[in-house]
Amino acid sequence: MKQTGLLLLLLTGLLTGCDSNAVFKEYTDIKDEKWYIKDAPSFTFEIKDASVPYNLYYNLRNNLSYGYYNLYLTRYLRDSSGKEIESKLDELILMDPKTGKPNGDGLGDLFDHKFLFKRNYRFPGPGKYTIQIRQYMRQDPLLNVQSVGITVEQATPANSPN
Repeated sequence: MKQTGLLLLLLTGLLTGCDSNAVFKEYTDIKDEKWYIKDAPSFTFEIKDASVPYNLYYNLRNNLSYGYYNLYLTRYLRDSSGKEIESKLDELILMDPKTGKPNGDGLGDLFDHKFLFKRNYRFPGPGKYTIQIRQYMRQDPLLNVQSVGITVEQATPANSPN
């Protein structure tokens, strides 16, 4: 148990050290690795400069016992008044569907994924925004998901994925 915690801490440290343009990065741990549909983590962050574009990412940590090659998530973007700006269903590919080879960065049986879901997005104005994420799979609870989160990065030519 101590080794898993140490590896998780090391992996988290390595991943957080790479996001120099991140204005926000946060994870929520999934209790007992059982993600219920009713559990929809929310992430609130502040945008100070709405004149620049941002890249928004899902962060996901799962173990190799996760039973599917993909994960469907519904995301909700709301402004500071709670008004919904957008909701969208996204599919994340966690493993190669044919070979089962995991995508992402792995250490032992843990894999971290970072999926772009908004490229060069311009927020309507400065202020606080909330992104809520809900798993949208047929299984409830969804097993072997350890944590989910988001990263908001200021977009620059160097970090704007193609």
